[in-house]
Amino acid sequence: QVQLVESGGGSVQAGGSLRLSCTASGRVFNIYAMGWDRQEPGKQRELVARITRDDRITYADSVKGRFTISRESDKSTSTVHLQMNSLKPEDSAVYYCNVIMFGTDTSWGQGTQVTVSS
Repeated sequence: QVQLVESGGGSVQAGGSLRLSCTASGRVFNIYAMGWDRQEPGKQRELVARITRDDRITYADSVKGRFTISRESDKSTSTVHLQMNSLKPEDSAVYYCNVIMFGTDTSWGQGTQVTVSS
């Protein structure tokens, strides 16, 4: 398994930018993909962006052209970043880092709040 530490998030006005980061430690050699999901109160958690170890990227249609996911890794850690530009009020949610391991295991971060005011 891996341990995840999230950073970033906060409050911003519409049109602004935020950057989320998530660092995984532990069995990082077994990571298949890292990414971010988000969840609004009363709604299902949804994929925002995901990047695989061979840099294949998936974005939700709602964030394409505004959000950019990237990753970096070394022998002991792997970090995923989510640069969020041109933020909209509908981007407000709790954002969860997630790591998909080879096999079936998925680890989740504790979540970080993003609030975009109009």
